Amino acid sequence: MSFKNAGLILLCIVIFSLQARAQTGPKPAGKLSQEGREMIRLGEDTLAVLAYAVVNDSVEQERFAACRALITSLVRTLKVENSFKYQFERLRSISILAPPDSSFRIFTWQLFVNDSTYRYFGAIQLNNKELKLFPLIDRSDEMETFPAREQLTPERWYGVIYYNLRQFDTKQGRKYLLLGYDAFDFYTRRKVVEVLGFDASGKPSFGAPVFDREGQVGPPPQRIFTEYAAEASFRMNWDEQYQMILIDHAVPMPSPYGSGVVQVPDGSYDALKLEKGRWKYVSKVFNDVMTETPRPEPVLDDRKSKDIMGKEKVKKVKN
Repeated sequence: MSFKNAGLILLCIVIFSLQARAQTGPKPAGKLSQEGREMIRLGEDTLAVLAYAVVNDSVEQERFAACRALITSLVRTLKVENSFKYQFERLRSISILAPPDSSFRIFTWQLFVNDSTYRYFGAIQLNNKELKLFPLIDRSDEMETFPAREQLTPERWYGVIYYNLRQFDTKQGRKYLLLGYDAFDFYTRRKVVEVLGFDASGKPSFGAPVFDREGQVGPPPQRIFTEYAAEASFRMNWDEQYQMILIDHAVPMPSPYGSGVVQVPDGSYDALKLEKGRWKYVSKVFNDVMTETPRPEPVLDDRKSKDIMGKEKVKKVKN
């Protein structure tokens, strides 16, 4: 990233931090007035245009300018009293997630810098009548390795776009599992399982040692991730049917770009399953084994009286 680009991102962060100072307001958000709703609706129109430009504009300088304007516009819009009650249903280019207990919501979005660099921005809004906002400052470029066993703060955040959220309870209190996507570099992508919690004062923190894996050495990780080839389709998401997070099992293969080894899905799944407030790693979730060797033709339970569709054969009458 050039010095100019880095300076512009820093400017975005400074503006965001200055304008998003949390106001003390212990009352939860109440009913949004008609006047307030109209003010936010107008702000949403501006936010939608800016967010689209951040993602889609082909000119680098325009994307950065749109990101800077998006930050200030978002803060200004959220300052409307009881803004927490507004759903932002038309704001498609920003991820907005909230848990079932409605205690907060989290905004995240991605800024494309160049073919191998992405920056992430976000904020956590608490359910208050007056705005209480925690800006998320992406410091992932300063982290030499993935911070698997480090607790992070909003000021030192591993930036991603969050695409799912699961609320769960532990012995240490309520936590929130976040699933995120990181367009890591030109050749590889990452998907991250993060844990969000709040202290007694309501300040958020990222990371908690709630992951267990058989045979793991040392303390449990605070968060986990999987890195995979950029051209691969990789699943890591909650499955309602199986009540667990299904994760594509990845295996190494030579990179088609000559950049070493990359991970690609092999068609099987691992999983994270919630048990008593902890997420247990399950290897090879589906171990279906065929009891018979596949046959080239259908076998209808050895009943020759039925055809291939399972219907009774019509007997031909001899003349």
